[in-house]
Amino acid sequence: MTTQEGGATVPEQSESAGPELSVIVHGRNVQGHLGSCLDALAAQASPGVEVIVAAVGASAQAAAADRPGVTVVPLPEGTGDGAARAAGAERAGGRWLHFVHSKDSVPTGAPRAVADRVADLPHLPDSVDVLCVDHVRSTWRHQGMPSPDGKHLAKQGRRDLPLADCPNLLKATPLLGTRVLRADFWRAHRAELAVDDETFAAYAALLVADRVAALDQVALNVRELRAESLPPGAPEERFGVIDRYESLLRLAADRGLPVAPRAALYDVMVGDCLRVIAREKLPDAVRREFFHRAARAAVAWRPEGHQHPGGLEGMRRRILEEDAYTKYRTFQTANQQRRKLRSAVVSRKHKVGLKVRDLRYRRALEQPVDPDLAVFTAYWDRGVACNPAAIAAKLTELAPHIRPVWVVSAANVPLLPPGTDHVVPGTRRYWEVMARAKYLVNNANFPNAIVKRPDSVHLQTHHGTPLKRMGLDQLDYPAAAKGLNFHDLLARVDRWDYSVSANGHSTQMWERAYPSHYTSLDYGYPRNDVYYSASAADVRAIRERLGIAPGKRAILYAPTHRDYEAAWTPRLDLATLADRLGEDTVLLVRGHYFYGGATSPLAGLRRSGRVIDVSSYDPVEELSLAADALITDYSSIMFDYANLDRPIVIYADDWETYATTRGVYFDLMAEAPGRVARTQEELTELLTSDAWRDDEAAKARQAFRRRFCEYDDGRAAERVVRRVFLGEDENSLPPVTPVDERTPAPTPEEATQR
Repeated sequence: MTTQEGGATVPEQSESAGPELSVIVHGRNVQGHLGSCLDALAAQASPGVEVIVAAVGASAQAAAADRPGVTVVPLPEGTGDGAARAAGAERAGGRWLHFVHSKDSVPTGAPRAVADRVADLPHLPDSVDVLCVDHVRSTWRHQGMPSPDGKHLAKQGRRDLPLADCPNLLKATPLLGTRVLRADFWRAHRAELAVDDETFAAYAALLVADRVAALDQVALNVRELRAESLPPGAPEERFGVIDRYESLLRLAADRGLPVAPRAALYDVMVGDCLRVIAREKLPDAVRREFFHRAARAAVAWRPEGHQHPGGLEGMRRRILEEDAYTKYRTFQTANQQRRKLRSAVVSRKHKVGLKVRDLRYRRALEQPVDPDLAVFTAYWDRGVACNPAAIAAKLTELAPHIRPVWVVSAANVPLLPPGTDHVVPGTRRYWEVMARAKYLVNNANFPNAIVKRPDSVHLQTHHGTPLKRMGLDQLDYPAAAKGLNFHDLLARVDRWDYSVSANGHSTQMWERAYPSHYTSLDYGYPRNDVYYSASAADVRAIRERLGIAPGKRAILYAPTHRDYEAAWTPRLDLATLADRLGEDTVLLVRGHYFYGGATSPLAGLRRSGRVIDVSSYDPVEELSLAADALITDYSSIMFDYANLDRPIVIYADDWETYATTRGVYFDLMAEAPGRVARTQEELTELLTSDAWRDDEAAKARQAFRRRFCEYDDGRAAERVVRRVFLGEDENSLPPVTPVDERTPAPTPEEATQR
């Protein structure tokens, strides 16, 4: 049975005994990871375990919605972690609470193991308050790396002890998700535990507990996000590390804890402070002030009779307590010099091996950035196309003082529009332009050798909404990654200042696939502006150029690239399909650009005039405007074409193979933009009847448009230019027009009548 809470469906608790354990998942849908966390929990549902989701923001609420056995507590965007944990705990019915951040997950078997362990603990008021568990760590590169905490947990065994008898638990990683808390204990100490600072809460839980137990089993998989993907904090915020530890040591003193746990916590504080001083990138003035504050804290809170460790660590601590910053820097510099000497030979060889072009590039980098120079390129230097082309055109209109220069391969130079200022990769002017440009715009990535200057702006426009897995999400799909160096990829991503997005799905997937510090521009894809600005005359002119007679039905067939195919071959018998569709239908067939240069298998069909090979036709947006309908499989063209609100048919004869080999972000078969055909016969039946454009197809298309055409309203390029190139404030830009209030370009039928 279910009940409603805040608009969400939640399970109704039994009036008899409640669950033993409440797993409280809390927070935003960080980089789209909440869904996988809840999937893992759903796969191991247990009668003694309930799942509460304190969902912060619309994305988290959508990810948690309609999940059987899950209680959703919707919270507004901006709710902090402490408040989210408190809201989840308020709704929880379990005797014990396990807090799991939305970016993390729970390994198989963990909830049942934790529930069984806490069920064995005494139910007395002065019994165990905290159960410590182990965890693993996962990054974009490595999964399930063990923590160093197992030795501390194993030492305690199954005993429950006061913290004074197990002070080394304070040396375990401070994660609240590795402290399972008795619900009554949480309620009694909510002031110390319901705070945004998870590190403080993790330590405080141990300091205020009467007794602590341990379970030497992994119950949490911590996803460590790339630091580059997190909002940068002011250097002065690092002073909070010292403040946190002083507050914790004060709490320990107020609780009257004996020397052993206070000494353990003191050692952790000094070690953390020394790591900040030695390893973090801080302005020297901030580092110096941090050192002085840490020195005062180290002296003030050092337990009586506490001994320094031996070796280099002991020397560092003595220098810190002396508050001798200059002496410490000298000591640190000596250690750094020893490390530098070891790499000197490698560095020397690298410098000797620099090529002449690299020297020219570096000389150019010494020149000031040209504030009126913008470099554009698309599809790995193919030419003027896609989002960069739309932005460049709008730039000429709104900021004519900025000079656009296109990077184009030598083979594609003859295809450029007349008068296009361009450079060919590797030439002298190429390196000069790349070094001095203020703006660098690309729908892919610039080469590794390109240096990101502090005062340059890199704008990543992308070239499609992702159905297939991208970036780091290809790690588990080697057939798709094809030897991609993910470290180099992340270095390229770290150059981005802005990332353009067409919809909330893309924004979330880009954050997950390309985690870094860039700003997402949720403005729509500039290349799709034409789907709202094109006139009836434009549509007629395009069809005339393509040789499509008035009154003919034109269907664009645009399949995607398959990593498991070496060359493109139509998956349809196009001659048979054309015959079945009749003389009033023209098939516009476009192969994927990855197969450019291959001999077209369509040559024999073009003579009939009912199959037109448009594989080399640019721009693709004109093909979409000319078409009455689209047939595609898994190509991102479906997301763009949906802006036109014209019928789309998905031909998915190998969906399972594609999804398994390439990896996908959602089930297209369940969320298609129209009718789906799995065989050519099914496709033919759809197109020879009205099913391709019936009410069911229109209903699916409307749902698809609302999700994936979210920001595309015809003014994307304007928003990008005004924000990035003209520096206008976000609030001054044109707001996005809702999907249902937009008027797309006229259909070919409408264009004929005007």
